[in-house]
Formats: sequence, C-alpha cells, structure tokens
Amino acid sequence: MQPVPEPVLSRGTERDAERPRTAPAQILPYRRRPLAPLRPAGADLLRIMADPATPVFLTVHAGGRRRYGYWRPLDGRGGTGSCYVALPTDACDALHSSGRIALGDPLVDPAKTTYRVRAVGTPAGAARTDRPGARARTA
Repeated sequence: MQPVPEPVLSRGTERDAERPRTAPAQILPYRRRPLAPLRPAGADLLRIMADPATPVFLTVHAGGRRRYGYWRPLDGRGGTGSCYVALPTDACDALHSSGRIALGDPLVDPAKTTYRVRAVGTPAGAARTDRPGARARTA
C-alpha cells in the first residue's frame, strides 16, 4: 500500500491554524457578448416588436410554413390600416437566431401553432411616444 501524501498548505499558513488562508476573490466586470450591428430593416422590425401596443405573432402551419405578422389598427386621420401585416420571415428568423427576439408560450391548434414574439431586453411597460397626441412622461 502506498503512503497518502499530506495536504499541501498555502503559503503563510501554520500547521496549527484552524483553516488555510485563501486568496481574496477578484470580481471580474460583466462583459456582454457583442451583437452584430443591425441592418436598417432589422432595426425597424425590432422597433415594431418592442412596441407593447403592437403584438407580433409567429404562426407555424402544419406543413412547416412560418409567418411573422401583426394587426395594424385603423388610422383615423388617414383612413389607412385595419389590415394584417406580414413581416419578412428571413429577417425575423435572423433576429430570433441572434437572440434579439424571444418566443412566448405556444398556442397549439390542429392546423397551426402560434407564438407571441417579444423583443429581448426591452421593458415590459415601455411608453409609446410616436402615437398622435401622445405625450412623453416626465418625472
């Protein structure tokens, strides 16, 4: 049988001490992973998805076809809107794969599955200031 080596004590520790001295922990600064810069179309899509008043959904049909879209309400001044707007699937999939948007819980139907799409890193109650007549909140 081979002898068991004694534990090696750190420098400056006496054998009679209760516990060995440890080096102080160094806290490293948090570094975010750099994200690739967005193209103008991707920035527009992210702005639409970050708006809490514009719910964006991903619909995955039974055949595998994917479609991102939202409902555009009627604009009273111009008479435009009141229609379903489809977003470019390739650009939205790129945002999802880069981690800029996240999918919510699935709503499963026999013919399709629908997910709510949210922009990652935006506050839940972000105020909209681009609406007609909207005022920015002041503290």
